[in-house]
Parts: sequence; structure tokens; C-alpha cells
Amino acid sequence: ALLLSGLALAAVCVFVFLRLESWPARTARQSTAELERLGKDLRNAFVDVAHLQPRITINNRVYLEQTTPTSELTVLSRRVEVEHELQHTWAGSAKHLKLHGTFAVKAGFDLRQDLSVDVQPDAIVVRLPHAQILGVEEQQVEVLALENGFWNRVSANDVQAELATLPQLARQQASEDGLVSQAERSLQQQLDARIHAPQPLRVIFGPPEDKDPR
Repeated sequence: ALLLSGLALAAVCVFVFLRLESWPARTARQSTAELERLGKDLRNAFVDVAHLQPRITINNRVYLEQTTPTSELTVLSRRVEVEHELQHTWAGSAKHLKLHGTFAVKAGFDLRQDLSVDVQPDAIVVRLPHAQILGVEEQQVEVLALENGFWNRVSANDVQAELATLPQLARQQASEDGLVSQAERSLQQQLDARIHAPQPLRVIFGPPEDKDPR
């Protein structure tokens, strides 16, 4: 009986020893599996929000490569109204042209630039290019004033020049009103609402990270 007890105790010790010895490897496998599941969740979140799969790395190993079914992601669109006028006097003859334009200015991200997600046990880091004005779409243009001088008349070139100025003014006004920074905040809020992970989420807007510094 004493011999059997000794053998049983020895067997238990060996079992405990083997379990302790293999614990780091088992923990690492479990941790990697959890990070990979999180990587899939992140991929699905970006497909829902941005309609693309970003480049995802897990513990510095590439897990998914980026796919870009669309080149741009529009996050915000704002209605912008602007006016511009031409007043010119020549030899005592004055002409006057004033236009009012309504535009839809769209802000978002150029997805042809670097977009990456780095998943680590202690953090998730998303890197995106800065937001920018993606487009200015004309909705309506009104002629508020068109007055010809006796020999100084509004020409077709005058009208074309004024029409070309209006979208530039709309783009400038939207930028000055902070549409670009609002687009970045909007995307971050969408990602925060969509991604539920135990690690903190950091969204970094800027140029691609230099992977091979010289």
C-alpha cells in the first residue's frame, strides 16, 4: 500500500510538473487565438464602417493584407453657399456680375494611402491618412446681378471665370470651418462605437509610418 501511495504521489508530481512546464506555451496559444479572433472582429468593423479590409498585424506578424474595393471613403458632406462678384470699369463704362453658388462639399479619406491596424495584447493602434476634402459638387448657381456697361460688357470669359471661382471658395470655406477635422472625429467615433475590445483603441491620423528608417 505504501508503494502504491508512493507511485501515485510520483505520478501526480510528474503530471503537475508537465502542466507547469507547458503552461507558457498553452497560454501563448490561447492568447494568440484570442488576438486572431479580435483581428477578425476588427476586419468586420472596417468592412462595415469603411467598406474595406485594412492591413492587420498581430504581434508584429501580418494577419490580413489590405484590400481596397473603393479608393475613397466619404465621412461627412456639408452644404456650403458662397458668393462672388466681378466689378470692372473701363473708360467710364462699368460692368457688374454677381453669382451665388450652393455646393455639397465632401470630406473623408483617400484609401489608396496606407491604412493599417496593429493588434497587441496591450493596445490596438489604427493608422490612417489625414482626412481631406474629397470633392465639391455643384447643386445650384444663381445670377444675382448682371449689368453691362455701354461699351464694357460682361463676356462669356467673365462668366466662366466666375463659375470656376465658386467651387474654390466653397472648398476654402469648408476647410476654414473645420470640415476635415470633423471628418476625423466622426470616423474615430464610428470606430469607437463599433469596436469592442479589452485593449484601448488608439487612432492615429498622419503619414505612413517609416518602416525602414535610414
